[in-house]
Amino acid sequence: MRPLSVVVRTVCDLFAWFMVVFGVYVIVHGHLTPGGGFQGGAVVATFVTLILVAYGGEKVLSWINTHMLDALETSGLLIFLGAGFLGISSAFFYNILANSGGFLGSSVPAGANSGVLNSSGTIALMNVAVGMEVVGGISLIIIFMFIGIRIFEEVGKEERGYDR
Repeated sequence: MRPLSVVVRTVCDLFAWFMVVFGVYVIVHGHLTPGGGFQGGAVVATFVTLILVAYGGEKVLSWINTHMLDALETSGLLIFLGAGFLGISSAFFYNILANSGGFLGSSVPAGANSGVLNSSGTIALMNVAVGMEVVGGISLIIIFMFIGIRIFEEVGKEERGYDR
């Protein structure tokens, strides 16, 4: 896949970072607004698709380290399971941090959605963990699909004489 025109790459440079910021916003505010870790992670992973289309495969594959994405996915899973085991003395996934007064545990004032970010306890931590896992997983799927297409095209060039 070759890079697209300068206009497309410039628009990608301008708007791609807004996708990342919006995806992180959806992940962090997942316990207050519609959305959460999966939806925000999918938005952030779309960033990888956008730069892959705009800049072409060879350049993007030189920028992205698949081992880093694999580590992001694995650490998201481990954080999610760790947050699930935090309150194991009561129950699995027990929200032990809620109303504890510390980080992520402030009490919620009365009223509808007051917008207090650190009021959800382990729910916000789990949203971030799911977001990390989805960003790593979907990005790896997109990259490996592209690598598979390249391999298929290279192998297919040798076999085209037999198809006719």
